[in-house]
Amino acid sequence: MKSVRFLERLAEGADLPGEPLPGQAIVELAGDRRVLIEKHGGVTQYSAERIGVRVNYGTVCIAGCGLELKQMTKERLVIAGRIDSVNLIRRG
Repeated sequence: MKSVRFLERLAEGADLPGEPLPGQAIVELAGDRRVLIEKHGGVTQYSAERIGVRVNYGTVCIAGCGLELKQMTKERLVIAGRIDSVNLIRRG
C-alpha cells in the first residue's frame, strides 16, 4: 500500500492527466447504455435496477432500468441497460 500511496502523491505533484495508477480500477461509461469496469473485485449487489461492483477504493453502484451483466471475467465486466446513475461509495 505504501508504494500505491507514493505513486498517487507523485502523480498529483507532477500534475499528470487522469491516468489510472497500476492496480486501480477503471470505470468507463459509454453513453447511457453501457458501463465497463476493469480490475473489479466482484459483484456485491445485483438486480435489474441496481448493480454494485467492488473496486479497490470502494464500491461502484450503477442504477437504472433493465440492467444486466453482459460480460464478466476475472479482470473486467460489462453492464448494459438504461443507465441512470453511476456512483462511487468510498471505503472508510
